Amino acid sequence: MTASAPIAPGPVPVSWEALEILRSDAGNLTNEVNGHLEETLTWYRHLSTDERASLRLIAQRGIGGLVTWLENPSSRSLPLVNELLGHAPTDLMRTISLQRALQLIRSIVEAVEQRLPGLMPLKDQQLMLEAVLRYSREVAFAIADVYARAAESRGAWDSRLEALLVDAVLRGEPAEQIASRAAAVGWRSHQGVVVVVGEAPDQADAVFMSQLRRQCVRFAADAVVGVQGDRLMLLLGGTTDLAAGLERILPRFGPGQVVFSSFEGSISQAHKSALAAFTGFTASQAWTSAPRPVAAEDLLPERALCGDETAKSVLKTVIFDVLEASGNGLLETVTAYLEAGHSLEATARELFVHTNTVRYRLRRVTDITGWDPVVPRDAYVLQTALAVGRL
Repeated sequence: MTASAPIAPGPVPVSWEALEILRSDAGNLTNEVNGHLEETLTWYRHLSTDERASLRLIAQRGIGGLVTWLENPSSRSLPLVNELLGHAPTDLMRTISLQRALQLIRSIVEAVEQRLPGLMPLKDQQLMLEAVLRYSREVAFAIADVYARAAESRGAWDSRLEALLVDAVLRGEPAEQIASRAAAVGWRSHQGVVVVVGEAPDQADAVFMSQLRRQCVRFAADAVVGVQGDRLMLLLGGTTDLAAGLERILPRFGPGQVVFSSFEGSISQAHKSALAAFTGFTASQAWTSAPRPVAAEDLLPERALCGDETAKSVLKTVIFDVLEASGNGLLETVTAYLEAGHSLEATARELFVHTNTVRYRLRRVTDITGWDPVVPRDAYVLQTALAVGRL
């Protein structure tokens, strides 16, 4: 027994008689297909009249395309799906999902298989059945390709909208414009925004953005990803377990520092928080032992040195003004302690008080400001606040 020849990928050659039967019976075949769709697809029956008409047009053109495909036996490939079905792919995507589109094709093939072979001459019945199967396979792949390209286009457009939102928040555009851009990307959180800034990786393409966004939505109700120059910037809303979430996405950033800032209000008012994280990313280079990630609020001295007016204002109002208003020699004590090289004895001699009094006042400074003068990092924050306050 000789081995059978491999099946050619092009159209199956059928007789001209079979083609004439197919061409003349196309209208009846289309009606039978429409009836089969009504019977087998529940969601099809719930479509509007216009939507069903659009899908019937797809079936009609698909059957006509089968005739064209079979008329050229030497063809090795299927014409482009847009040429084959006209505007049907666009109508298809507007009406149904890819899963339902493939269900539609499957149902059309079932209807054609039930009717068409019986109309053909005996010698063409098997060939016509094989042709229908090949043709439907090619159409399914072509339509899936259209859906994939459309998804890529939507993804690129969504990335553009997200980049515009990130830029609007960073620039401090009017609240109405920010709210409008947030609505365009589907932002739902009304309160609570976290801004994260880090170095962008070398390959920050659409696939990377999509993967990072999927990781973020595991611990945030909303996640917007944008790239500003060499910086990767995230806007997160409705976060849960922020520390663990940031730890999971750290490998997505480049080798530099990652800075985050939290804001309790809405995204339309998050400009200062975004600016704090953005400036903090630049300023973080001055604190070589900073944790990764680091809060922008922990970078107040470095941000102040970078000219961040918000950081200067916080240092003055939260530390210097509070100490000055509290009295009891707290401002003088912490000043003397810092200038005396963190020596309790030297501070006591400078102020003509007992060392226990110095200890008590320093504890009061910690209670009032939240920064402990005995801790080197906190002492640096306090010293910067005192300088900013006096300036």
